Amino acid sequence: MSYRTERRRRQIGAKGRQMVLMTADRAKPVTVQGYAPPAQVADIADATAKTAFICQITNDELASSGYGSPAAMDRLKDGPKLYTLTDATPVYDGPTLCGWTLIAAGGETS
Repeated sequence: MSYRTERRRRQIGAKGRQMVLMTADRAKPVTVQGYAPPAQVADIADATAKTAFICQITNDELASSGYGSPAAMDRLKDGPKLYTLTDATPVYDGPTLCGWTLIAAGGETS
């Protein structure tokens, strides 16, 4: 395991929080440690975030649970908020898949 993977794990472990990723039909829920940077001042208008929700996760939980690859229309539950993925970009450390960048919309309180 290289420096990039270790650095990613440390950052997500230190700054991340528990989230639940599930398929579009809400089957196969898996708890992941995710890091979502807070919205920047320029992205906030009228006290609400106006940009997509972006979350960084490692591939560890997905690989061990057999979840597979996250995809558009999957759901991400962050505390009381539920997001719908619009995109999921893999993050590689050389040839090894080490994580995912999840891009989501929504944020409805469930």
